[in-house]
Amino acid sequence: MRKIKDPRPSWDEYFMEIAHVVAKRSNCSRRHVGAVIEKHNHILSAGYNGTPRGVKNCFEGGCPRCAGKTPSGAGLDECLCVHAEQNAICQAAFFGHALEGATIYITLSPCLTCAKLIINSGIKEVVYDGDYTAFVDTIKKTFKASGIRLRQYKHPKTKK
Repeated sequence: MRKIKDPRPSWDEYFMEIAHVVAKRSNCSRRHVGAVIEKHNHILSAGYNGTPRGVKNCFEGGCPRCAGKTPSGAGLDECLCVHAEQNAICQAAFFGHALEGATIYITLSPCLTCAKLIINSGIKEVVYDGDYTAFVDTIKKTFKASGIRLRQYKHPKTKK
């Protein structure tokens, strides 16, 4: 009997594509990042980067750093934006979802602060698309020491 190929996207492709759609809701004027947290192939939470709830959106001048001409990597102490991973973890807490053993899909690899939040939230796997270059070695070592699996998303081959 001939096996029929499943035409649906893989779970990795499915969740990463959703993370990219979530990133489109970002209100940060510098970078759009999305995150989706899932467990047992069920979405628990999603988040994107932008100003905190109740604060004027970044693109409306809510974040002093983004409203100015601060170069990339500088003036981070002025930034009011919450990272996508932080928002996804906070949303899970807000709605009462335990994250122990979950996987987070992120459109950009996490920063060191987000890596620490991911570890303490109980998430066990991080799948990321693009690279955020700051503290990469420290993040990899910290995840490894914490038993967190970190892997870069492998895009499916183009279908013809």
